[in-house]
Amino acid sequence: MKISIITACYNSAATLCSAIESVLCQTYPDIEYLIIDGNSQDESVDIIRSYEPAFNGHLKWISEPDRGMYDAMNKGIRMSTGDFVAILNADDFYNYPESVETTVNYLLETGVELCYSDVRFVHPYDLKKTMRYYSSAKFKPSLFRFGFMPAHPSCFIRRELFDEIGYYKTGYHIAADYELLIRFLYTHRISYRYLAFDIIKMRTGGRSTKSWKSNYLLNKEIVRACRENGIYTNLLLLSFKYGLKIFEWVFTKNK
Repeated sequence: MKISIITACYNSAATLCSAIESVLCQTYPDIEYLIIDGNSQDESVDIIRSYEPAFNGHLKWISEPDRGMYDAMNKGIRMSTGDFVAILNADDFYNYPESVETTVNYLLETGVELCYSDVRFVHPYDLKKTMRYYSSAKFKPSLFRFGFMPAHPSCFIRRELFDEIGYYKTGYHIAADYELLIRFLYTHRISYRYLAFDIIKMRTGGRSTKSWKSNYLLNKEIVRACRENGIYTNLLLLSFKYGLKIFEWVFTKNK
């Protein structure tokens, strides 16, 4: 089974090395790594070039203007040739060298079309310090209306489904991943399973959480995504998820 891992980046020189190195050190042998750079003006392209020899032909990359993060992800998916696709953000990294191998073994065991796991949010300047442990163990599609989703960076999705069901919608600024998972899991009811495994570490301070304005935009787009897929929700229903986030932060950050 071939796995395509896609990293979309733009001016990500400060964190890109850790993402690349976490892919490079994976124990699973059949990985295709695609980096889609949005014409960065920092050292990102130089960093990508410097890693090419280490991948022995398994690294593909482009650097050109795009229409945002989701457009870049779509470019990567269209370039990919793997059986399954995973998205690794430029400021995230795999937690273990066995992250991909463990997931592939589970995919082969279960035969599902989508697998998701847990992630750790870590301090951006102390990567060993867990700020929040995000478990997807209790997720089910009926929870989309309350703002809950599987951890998107942990998802491995069968490649052919993007051609059949559709790609990330570039009209969204923050929540196209939410909308895509609604479409795949709720609307089209593809097969899925949860793997109890903290596959990825994510630095805190990402696009969707860096300010109250980005949180508000995220929730507005979640409402839109739900309604476009026949799920009723509103901003009040979405507010319940923050209680769980506080619980996770207080009680599980040292898990």
